[in-house]
Amino acid sequence: MKTIKLDAIDSTNDFLKGLLQHQSVENFTIVTAKKQTKGRGQMGAIWETEESKNLITSILIKKTLNNYEAIFELNIAVSLSIINALKKINIPALSIKWPNDIMSDNKKIAGILIENVFKEKGNIESIVGIGLNINQTDFEKLPKATSLKNIMNQDFEIEAILEEIVTHLQMYTEKIKNKEVDLLWKSYHELLFKIGKPVVFENNNQEKFMGIIQAVNKNGQLQVMLEDDSIHEYGIKEISMIY
Repeated sequence: MKTIKLDAIDSTNDFLKGLLQHQSVENFTIVTAKKQTKGRGQMGAIWETEESKNLITSILIKKTLNNYEAIFELNIAVSLSIINALKKINIPALSIKWPNDIMSDNKKIAGILIENVFKEKGNIESIVGIGLNINQTDFEKLPKATSLKNIMNQDFEIEAILEEIVTHLQMYTEKIKNKEVDLLWKSYHELLFKIGKPVVFENNNQEKFMGIIQAVNKNGQLQVMLEDDSIHEYGIKEISMIY
C-alpha cells in the first residue's frame, strides 16, 4: 500500500486520476494533502478546509468492482469504514445521510466523492475521495458542519484515523469481491439518516414536498413514501433533503 503525501493540491481526486493516465498505480494507493484548493463534493459542491486540520484523501480501489450494478456497494463500504473508524474514538450519534455524507447528530462531519473509471472487460477503477473534518473548529460559513474536535473537545491524530478507515475499507471491499454484501446493506440501512421519519425534500424545480425514507435500492436511488402512500425512487441529482 503506497501513500503519497502532498502539502497542497487542487484536488487529490484529480491528482490520482492524473497518475492513472500515465502509469500503473498500485491498488489502495493513498493520496493525502494538508491543503486542497478545489475540493469537490456531490453535484459539484465546493468543500473548503483549513490547512493541516482535516483529513483530505483519495484512495484508489481496483480489482473490486466489475459491473455497473455494484457501484453503490462501494459507497456503502466507504461510508461504513468511516463510521466504524469514528466509533473507535467514541464519536456519538453517527449516521449516513444519503447518498454518502457522514453525520453526527444533525451536523455533517464528512463527505465522500467516488469517481469511477470504466476499463476493459467491465472492470472499474474507483477513486474514493474523503473529506473528514477533524481538528478545524470554525464553520461560520457552513452552519450545518462540525468537526471531531468540536464534538469531543480534543485534538485527534489525522493519520491514525486514516489508517483505521483504510483497514475497514480493505475488509469491506473483500466482501464486495466475494459478493458477501447482505450485511453491508443491512448496516447501511440501520445507519441511514432520517429513515422512517417524515422529511421535507426539494426537487429540481425548487418544489418542496414531504416524504418518509423507506430504503435505498441496489442502484443507489432513495425510496421515499409520499403523502398518498405511493413510493417513488429518486436519483442523487433529483432531490435534496431539507433538515
